[in-house]
Amino acid sequence: MMLLADAYYDAFDFLAAVTDTGAAFLLRSTRKRRPTVRHPLPDGSCLTTICAGKYQAGRGYGRLEVRIVEARMTTVTLADGTRRTELWRLMTSLLDADRYPAQEPIALYHRRWQAETCCFSLKSTILGEQEVYALPTAYQALAHVASDLVTARPGLSAQRVSFVVLLHAADQIVVACGIVAADPVTLVGAIGRAALADLLPKTPRRRLKARIRKRNSKYTFTAGKHPRTSQAYTLRYEMIKEDGLDKTNVS
Repeated sequence: MMLLADAYYDAFDFLAAVTDTGAAFLLRSTRKRRPTVRHPLPDGSCLTTICAGKYQAGRGYGRLEVRIVEARMTTVTLADGTRRTELWRLMTSLLDADRYPAQEPIALYHRRWQAETCCFSLKSTILGEQEVYALPTAYQALAHVASDLVTARPGLSAQRVSFVVLLHAADQIVVACGIVAADPVTLVGAIGRAALADLLPKTPRRRLKARIRKRNSKYTFTAGKHPRTSQAYTLRYEMIKEDGLDKTNVS
């Protein structure tokens, strides 16, 4: 299991607890942490050690070996031509650079934002159609339908099942239309058939969701950074290495 997390989750005690469960982690380190390069790796990443802040009797200062991957997200270009740049310092317990080249953790961390698709579905797609307490119930019911589709059709990725299509197909239940099956009941019902007839593309879609900053948001530095409409984008990053930048493109 892999734990993906945003910044400010790089505390030693937390990472040690995650490691004790047997799970791996990949997260963004805070800017305040400035790791010392203990062992540079050929792919531009490096191994280092983070330590516990408190001395523990019989154990001394706890130590945890981690791998640091630094990348400059040099260009995130939206369909409307908007561009922005960010610097990532990623920290992971995947120490084997041969098995997990630096480009893979970078691409994986970028996909972490897909987790917010769930929040988007709850807050924007079905908000207003259900009572607040029923939102998770409606979402989980549709998610189970998607899971049934993956079970019924081996090789189908759950990422290709459109939540919007599921929701629109489920409206027939609300209006009590076609809820009595004429044919024998199967794992894939009317909602599932509608989703299978309108699958998403096989390749992941790179899109930014529309976001509007709150009027009284404390994050003033994000003003104007987010589009007001969903857009496709291309991504370009540069690995930061001691001997310069190793340029890699992702589109």
